[in-house]
Amino acid sequence: MLSQVCRSGFQSFPQHLLPWVQSTMLSRSCRIQPSAIRHVRSWSNIPFITVPLSRTHGKSFAHRSELKHAKRIVVKLGSAVVTRGDECGLALGRLASIVEQVSVLQNQGREMMLVTSGAVAFGKQRLRHEILLSQSVRQALHSGQNHLKEMAIPVLEARACAAAGQSGLMALYEAMFTQYSICAAQILVTNLDFHDEQKRRNLNGTLHELLRMNIVPIVNTNDAVVPPAEPNSDLQGVISVKDNDSLAARLAVEMKTDLLIVLSDVEGLFDSPPGSDDAKLIDIFYPGDQQSVTFGTKSRVGMGGMEAKVKAALWALQGGTSVVIANGTHPKVSGHVITDIVEGKKVGTFFSEVKPAGPTVEQQGEMARSGGRMLATLEPEQRAEIIHHLADLLTDQRDEILLANKKDLEEAEGRLATPLLKRLSLSTSKLNSLAIGLRQIAASSQESVGRVLRRTRIAKDLELEQVTVPIGVLLVIFESRPDCLPQVAALAIASGNGLLLKGGKEASHSNRILHLLTQEALSIHGVKEAVQLVNTREEVEDLCRLDKMIDLIIPRGSSQLVRDIQKAAKGIPVMGHSEGICHMYVDSEASVDKVTRLVRDSKCEYPAACNALETLLIHRDLLRTPLFDQIIDMLRVEQVKIHAGPKFASYLTFSPSEVKSLRTEYGDLELCIEVVDSVQDAIDHIHKYGSSHTDVIVTENEKTAEFFLQHVDSACVFWNASTRFSDGYRFGLGAEVGISTSRIHARGPVGLEGLLTTKWLLRGQDHVVSDFSEHGSLKYLHENLPIPQRNTN
Repeated sequence: MLSQVCRSGFQSFPQHLLPWVQSTMLSRSCRIQPSAIRHVRSWSNIPFITVPLSRTHGKSFAHRSELKHAKRIVVKLGSAVVTRGDECGLALGRLASIVEQVSVLQNQGREMMLVTSGAVAFGKQRLRHEILLSQSVRQALHSGQNHLKEMAIPVLEARACAAAGQSGLMALYEAMFTQYSICAAQILVTNLDFHDEQKRRNLNGTLHELLRMNIVPIVNTNDAVVPPAEPNSDLQGVISVKDNDSLAARLAVEMKTDLLIVLSDVEGLFDSPPGSDDAKLIDIFYPGDQQSVTFGTKSRVGMGGMEAKVKAALWALQGGTSVVIANGTHPKVSGHVITDIVEGKKVGTFFSEVKPAGPTVEQQGEMARSGGRMLATLEPEQRAEIIHHLADLLTDQRDEILLANKKDLEEAEGRLATPLLKRLSLSTSKLNSLAIGLRQIAASSQESVGRVLRRTRIAKDLELEQVTVPIGVLLVIFESRPDCLPQVAALAIASGNGLLLKGGKEASHSNRILHLLTQEALSIHGVKEAVQLVNTREEVEDLCRLDKMIDLIIPRGSSQLVRDIQKAAKGIPVMGHSEGICHMYVDSEASVDKVTRLVRDSKCEYPAACNALETLLIHRDLLRTPLFDQIIDMLRVEQVKIHAGPKFASYLTFSPSEVKSLRTEYGDLELCIEVVDSVQDAIDHIHKYGSSHTDVIVTENEKTAEFFLQHVDSACVFWNASTRFSDGYRFGLGAEVGISTSRIHARGPVGLEGLLTTKWLLRGQDHVVSDFSEHGSLKYLHENLPIPQRNTN
């Protein structure tokens, strides 16, 4: 069965196999050098990672996140993946990418095996070329002419194509794997090789020896001699090798592999044929779900369709091997599909025997969508009643909430930094403030959804209205802060939006009880499902790909979290800010009494907040003055570590540590101090190093202050006020879903108004555009109409 073993030493082979192996070896050896592996790791665009790979084979993995621990992996390449669209020849670029991914995983210490199609297609290309060449020679001799007429290509028999293509296919794989200092070996099998006990043992032993020597076995059915598949020929408890799908499943179970990756030309398993209007990709497939799937026809090439793949996958799953079916042809994902699967990313359909107790995140998205639409149809008074009830629950159930929060704090002790522990902590005063904020939201919700912004009479009996409507489904991802949950939920309820919440695991106990209270409040008007808490093991990156279910993502957390979400979001708008680099400029005409109070409150009151002061700009005339000394003394008392900007450091003989970057968000009791020459110099500094969040001027000169307010291009610009006022609650918005530094839709603290969009309502009576043409009977009026006032009593 082993037709070719390439570039390996003889020392590691058993002596009784040595003559046979020597007869099939290529002339050169392939001892892998560490330097070559290092070259491959740095050259490849796929990151090299090291993960613990020890695992006892038994049960399949229950969750995608566990796939990174897979040690032994079989990758099955379907005919549609390997061949070109014309079915004559191989998709070389795609194959090269697959080989690179397999090589990277092999060099991580995993044991990779390939089950590949393509011999028939490769052979068909060769035989067509030979036939054309032969016909052209005969035609030229017969006619005496140099030009060629149209020549008919006979139908080529698949077994002959396979025989002609096997050697070329293997030579191609060998050349590609050689680029990564990895050798490969070809093994051709038939169904009989699995049914004959002796041949099974031989095959098993050969494969184990190859894996032990760090060789990638490339396995294929011997299509040159294989008989046609017989329907329903499976033995009891054993799958018959009819195609490469069943071969891959049989091989995976025989070799006790951890993971089988089946690559085809579709994204995975759909509940109905892909391309049909209602087809939905199944993220996780469980045994027994076959009844919910309608199978279509097989792919354009190959012997098996999706039904065959599912049957093989379920058989492998029963044998203890995890399975993922994914798309290996899509140009945007094929370059990393295998490594993404192994990293546990949400790619294709994952087969699992462990069914979760709750709904999937896709189902939660659908529930949030339908629940949000029902919420939007409620009367404003009903939405306000829900929020009032939630506010009451926060105070009535105070003891249960604080007990859950205590569990989170105990589990986080020693694992989280002090600023994050402060964010995680709830208290009676925090809950009381939350309740007050929610009641403010309830009051403002009376004029939110359905408010008329503009009325226009287009023509007689043709009137246009622009009204406010919910955005749709919001995904809010937040770290550490459980108080964020009721705030965001109340804003979503007031604006009629469906809501998906993804909180940090460090606040899991607090989030759970707060979500239960939210759903209890929603239940009074039958819209319990409008707010969903995602408790599954969904990675944030996977959630950001649900572009058909989510209309807006709002991250609340560290700047790194926001940047990661902005990078991961595919086709979904992200509202937020990646950094909160807030400045305070102390002008030469600043009040001595005001400055220290403002600096202390902005920096020391809550240094972990995104609206905390990070850079203090001092007018140069204030250096070595009592005012400057008072600022420094206060910062020293508050134990604030000072970092000197380049200009400030140049004025000092012994300066504090010089700042590494003027564009730093410390999030702690640390502060950068820099010197500027004028208000314009301060504005230029803010525009160059700031994050357009919140910036302040401290001065008694009104003209200078107004110049600063008008020229600083930030979401929030203050005069003689703490940066900490940049907050939805303090602005009177009741609460905020976050602070946005973008320039589209919403900016600054985003409250209720920022979660609304508009739609146009046109009411006519048999109006058609042709009536308004040059020779039509109607003319456009475009008259502005008064906006009716809503009764909010």
